[in-house]
Amino acid sequence: MNEWLFIIILVVIAGVALLIIPQWRLKRAIPQVIKMFREQNAVGIKNAKTEEELGFKRRSLMEGMFRPRDYKPHALTALIQAEIIQLTEDGKLYLAEDKLIDSGFYKPEAYLR
Repeated sequence: MNEWLFIIILVVIAGVALLIIPQWRLKRAIPQVIKMFREQNAVGIKNAKTEEELGFKRRSLMEGMFRPRDYKPHALTALIQAEIIQLTEDGKLYLAEDKLIDSGFYKPEAYLR
């Protein structure tokens, strides 16, 4: 009976970890993505840049197998859905500072690093 209880506890802990860790890593990636936009001066429609210019690149299958998952593309998608990162007609991206300040993502201390 003790062994079954131990196995059940391990399964519950693993399940919780599989739900919480990706969310935590996504939260950590959001300030990194915003910092990438600011470092490349992709703030405002006039300074919009492509994903490649900003440093986003898709990993090959071999790279993906041997490195931990990169959550920056997921953070970029979340920021686009929140309309903090906006697209131009030609597919370039830029940071909308006013939307960032109005959103819940804005924490000045997180972007100073």
